[in-house]
Amino acid sequence: MAITKNKQSRETILKMAGAAFPERKVAEIRELTEGMCNVTYKVRFEDGFESILKISADNSRGNISNEIQLMKAEVEAMRIVRQQQICKVAEIYYYDTSKSICNGDYFFMEKIQGDNLAFTKQEISEPILEEIHYEIGEISRRLTAIGNPKFGMLGDTNRYLSLYDFVKTLLMNLIKDAQKKNIDIIYDPEWFETELEKDRACFEAVREATLIHWDLWEGNVFIKDGHVSGIIDWERAMWGEAFMDDRFRYHNRGAAFLKGFGKTTFSEEETRRLRWYDIILYLTMMIEVFYREYEDEGQYFWAKEMLEKVV
Repeated sequence: MAITKNKQSRETILKMAGAAFPERKVAEIRELTEGMCNVTYKVRFEDGFESILKISADNSRGNISNEIQLMKAEVEAMRIVRQQQICKVAEIYYYDTSKSICNGDYFFMEKIQGDNLAFTKQEISEPILEEIHYEIGEISRRLTAIGNPKFGMLGDTNRYLSLYDFVKTLLMNLIKDAQKKNIDIIYDPEWFETELEKDRACFEAVREATLIHWDLWEGNVFIKDGHVSGIIDWERAMWGEAFMDDRFRYHNRGAAFLKGFGKTTFSEEETRRLRWYDIILYLTMMIEVFYREYEDEGQYFWAKEMLEKVV
């Protein structure tokens, strides 16, 4: 279990539910164990109403440097996406940052209808699964309609005028995080910086940022009746380039998704950018294992292998 999972007692959750829904009485509280970062609970009330409770960590000890105000970022991203009606995201019923009841920020949100794609895809026929991936591509494309003149993480106040400066910041933060805990990232830190500088020009074509989920893997997609019914876990949302999302990564660049996004071939400059986004994801997955103190280091070795392949 990650140290970022800030579990709470039943008594505390009852107080939180009482603040959010004073007219309702809790019937059942059940922890949802699928997530890797924040702790979540399904809370069912006596009138049959259900809500998902998500609680942030009480400190930043388990976070890497690029993880800034994750819950704030998630709430903001969901607000923007709901407002623009890009795709189905949960309505947030109650958001509390006062820490008067709980030692972490938390919110109660709508329970998305359907099943988690990561846990049900084995039961889905290949044609329907391809259609779902196509729909995810369409959602990723629609997100590009939400623009911003500057780049940066949603939870951070820092903004960058150029995509290159933003990407360099993400990369250098990861290198510093690795150095703090003596994590083996295979290559010399100076090599990363020098190679990125060589590719500086390939970032210049991207003048404006768009909203991206960044972590749009199957575990963050809900499906119902063979279609996408909702997208969850927006805490890593950022103003960046669409190609930065998980779905464009080396291990995950599926044909159906790309077709839905409307981009099936890439120029040499785009391919160079894709490579750097690969590097950033795989470094993130390697390093977070040790910051969150996972008992199983399998993710580190898998991401290390992927890093070697793209480098």
